[in-house]
Order: sequence, then structure tokens, then C-alpha cells
Amino acid sequence: MGQLIGTTSVVTGGNGGIGLATAEQLAEEGSHVFVTGRREAQVRAAVEVLGADRATGIVGDVSRPEDLDRLYEAVRARGQGIDVLVANAGVGEVATLHDTTEAHLERTFAVNVRGTVLTVQKALPLLNDGASVVLVGSTAAERGMEGFGAYAASKAAVRSFARTWSTELKGRGIRVNVVSPAWIETPGGTAAFGDEETAQAMKAHVAATVPKGRMGRPREAAAVVTFLASEQSSYVVGANFYVDGGENQT
Repeated sequence: MGQLIGTTSVVTGGNGGIGLATAEQLAEEGSHVFVTGRREAQVRAAVEVLGADRATGIVGDVSRPEDLDRLYEAVRARGQGIDVLVANAGVGEVATLHDTTEAHLERTFAVNVRGTVLTVQKALPLLNDGASVVLVGSTAAERGMEGFGAYAASKAAVRSFARTWSTELKGRGIRVNVVSPAWIETPGGTAAFGDEETAQAMKAHVAATVPKGRMGRPREAAAVVTFLASEQSSYVVGANFYVDGGENQT
């Protein structure tokens, strides 16, 4: 505890799931956390969970440049820059190649790719030297899962950006790494399958095929993000950490 006392963190998509769990752990370690999300009620609820003295909530969509500008204006007004940036906001919808539409592609890449790029790019003037940037990817990027083509491609882009940005930002000592979860049990994750019956079938599949025997929990993914945010990972740069219960490792 207390690894991040006196620091400032930003977590996009911090109003639920892995994002909220990450914001909680960063706050527990002493960081003041800016959380952002598209739904005002959820952002307010997240700040209540974290505590108004430890968190600031900003409503916004990472695919909208003006929303990110508003987020970073609030960070700038605090006057301490950014020590930890977690680009977590993302969307995922099931669609096979046959069913993929332009609208589906636009939604997926607008948030997962453009949103990630803008989140980091617009933070550059505020990132303190030696800051940690953590991008949330997915094990889907390395698998040919039916119905997840656009989502997997968008997360493959996230992994690629981490490698490039690690090189581009090395002069400032800024570390960029990726956390790639697999099956994490969150409301958003369940919604991606369309209905509860399909979600339950997927849970049964995970239990039967993943070495850990269950879906992951948000705090398990958040713990890896927090490790990468801290000085404990000071020699980790451009890496990709799997949080998958062993699914992609066996």
C-alpha cells in the first residue's frame, strides 16, 4: 500500500468493470484518480465509491476529441500533471464477417483505436517524465475467434502502438505497456454476447477449457495494471501481460 502517494492517475472507462477496479486500486495506493466514462450516473457512482477526496469524475467519450480536451483541462487545472495513464475505454460487439457493417467497424475502431491514440496523444503535454502508460488490450488480438474480427483487429492495433510508443517516448522515460485480459466477468463483457443464455454458455465453456477453471475478476486484471503503474515494474517497457487464467498459455 502507498506505492503511488502524491501521484495523479487518469483512467478512461473508469466507471465500471476493469476500469473501476483499477481506479480503486490506484486510489488505495495513494494516487488521485481522474475517471472518465460516457454515462454520467456511473461516473458519479464511481467517484462515490472512490471518495471525492481521492477521485475526480469527468463525463466523456474518448472517441470525441473535445471530450478528451475537457478531461485534460481538468487535469491541468490541478497542476500536477499525469503520472499514470490507463487507456482502458473500449467497446466490443459480436459480428461475423458476413454480418459486419460499416457502422460496426466505425464504432469499434472509433473507440478502441482512435480513442486510444487520442487519449495518449492529448495527454503528452501533461505526462510527467517517467510516467507509466498502460493500454488495455485483449487476448482476442491473437486468436481467430468467430464473430470477434473487428474487435480483435482493434486490440491488435493497441498492442502494436505500445511497441512504437515505447520507442518514441523513451527520451522522457515514459514506459508504455499492455494488459491483455481474456474472459473477465463484467456487465459489459456479458452484454457483448447479446443475451444471458449465451453468456451462461460462454461461462460454462470457459470453466471447461481455461486452466484456472473460471472467468477472471476485474480486480485480478486491475492488480496487473497497478503493478505496471508502480515503480515495481520500472524495467518493464513495451511488454504485454496476459490476464487469461492460462487460456493462451497452454
